[in-house]
Amino acid sequence: MLTEIDAPAFRRWLDLLGSTLDRHQEEINALNVFPIPDGDTGTNMALTVAAGVSSAELLPEDADVNALADGFSTAVMAGARGNSGVILAAYLRAFVTRVAGGAVEDLVDALRAAADAAYAAVGDPIEGTILTIANAAATAAELAIERDPEVALDELVLAVVSSSAEALENTPAQLAALARAGVVDAGGRGLVVVLESLAELVTGSRHDVVPTVLATPVIDTCLPTDGAFEVMYQLTADQDPIDQLRRDLLAQGSSVVIAGTQDLWSIHVHTDDVGAVIEAGLGAGRPVNIRVTDLRSARGGAADNRPSPRPPTDLGGRDSAPVSGRGIVAVAHGPGMCELLKTSGVEVVMAHGRVAPAADELRAAIERTGVSEVVVLPSSSGIRAAAELAAEMVRDHGVTVAVIPTRSIVQTLAAVAVHDPEVRFADDVVCMTRAATATHYGGVSVSTREAMTSAGRCSVGDVLGIIEGDVVEIGHSLSDVTYRLLHRMLSVGGELVTVVHGDGSPADLEGEVLNRLRREHPGIEFVSYDGGQPLWPLILGVE
Repeated sequence: MLTEIDAPAFRRWLDLLGSTLDRHQEEINALNVFPIPDGDTGTNMALTVAAGVSSAELLPEDADVNALADGFSTAVMAGARGNSGVILAAYLRAFVTRVAGGAVEDLVDALRAAADAAYAAVGDPIEGTILTIANAAATAAELAIERDPEVALDELVLAVVSSSAEALENTPAQLAALARAGVVDAGGRGLVVVLESLAELVTGSRHDVVPTVLATPVIDTCLPTDGAFEVMYQLTADQDPIDQLRRDLLAQGSSVVIAGTQDLWSIHVHTDDVGAVIEAGLGAGRPVNIRVTDLRSARGGAADNRPSPRPPTDLGGRDSAPVSGRGIVAVAHGPGMCELLKTSGVEVVMAHGRVAPAADELRAAIERTGVSEVVVLPSSSGIRAAAELAAEMVRDHGVTVAVIPTRSIVQTLAAVAVHDPEVRFADDVVCMTRAATATHYGGVSVSTREAMTSAGRCSVGDVLGIIEGDVVEIGHSLSDVTYRLLHRMLSVGGELVTVVHGDGSPADLEGEVLNRLRREHPGIEFVSYDGGQPLWPLILGVE
């Protein structure tokens, strides 16, 4: 029976961690309560861990456990993919740096530090998610050692797995969307799997606990109301100007939060004047990792006052200091969009199917621009967390980065179209953000499974019309669903329709649909591109 986690044990755990997540990857993907076949929580978690696991192979056989933990924590942060991957990377980084070489007491401390790191990594912590499981695991460990200070390592990890599995089964009671869908949280299930791999290491046998899995997609919407924009950035500044900055921001907006230490501050404010808020930051220090979100169209609540964890700064970097100038980094999901963006001078990062680019790929793209000001356009809400982590990675290299949270390629195209490198950086970011958020997006996909959606039950092969994440149309004809979808989008206003064709999109589809639309919406303009993206025959935008 294992009594401490030394270097050989750590290597065995990395192998178990990777293989266990691989084994449960599709199960975790299936828990995503989305009505279209793009569940990727399991995939993102598995790929994130794989990046960390591979780091051990680069170290010599005689490397000690601390070297293994350091290499893993650096690589897992650099390889984080998607929101679930970024949260898991923050959790594992805090965990391995404290558990390495230790026994029971170190494991208890590591589980609590990991839970705290996971909460700190999330802008708007919500219970009933992976965060709840992290806290339950840490609490179970603390209670176990409190009841018996001499508790054995195997008894401790089994208590942790049991409590985390119980907390997972209770997640539907904490999150209405999960309750209506009849599923447990996908990210929470992923963390339970991680803890199961630890139990297998310690006890020598598997301890799988399989939750109930039913796929019924539900999406909740919550719109903040105080201020049109949420502005967040980190600020390198001394203590002295912070009090004045707080007064300046209170004059410019609401929900002002400033948290941090002597060398790094996290700034949050809701405002109608983004430029003034960024200018106030420039008066106090050096703003980095600037993020602007249009709260009138954003899903979810505002960020809380927990600063994001500071990632490692030795993940590689540019060979020379950035030159003055401004660049754009954008994610594309198909070769057509990749080439189109490149012709506009954009540094492109390709996503492949359901596999989101890692934070390290986005960091490398930012550095390839070679300029001191960069705008990042993730083109998907699932890539935003990795983009923000990449922005933090380069902040110590003299680069100012703003992540504009575009949620579709059509929003990215709208932002690129109004980009003006001659104006102030803050003004350019505001203009691009407004263009992106003024573009309503939707798409047409084909269901690969039976599910209950907000528009009714769909079957395998049904054509789904989706507007900003919600299924609003179900049918059997691609052209009919596309027509009804665009008719809905244009009914609230719009002058320009953008159509991005994906793999399998019929050549005559556009003409058939547009002829019908022009009869009911005269005067609208159309522009179409051959995007070549998988999974989505059509992506649509209305401005």
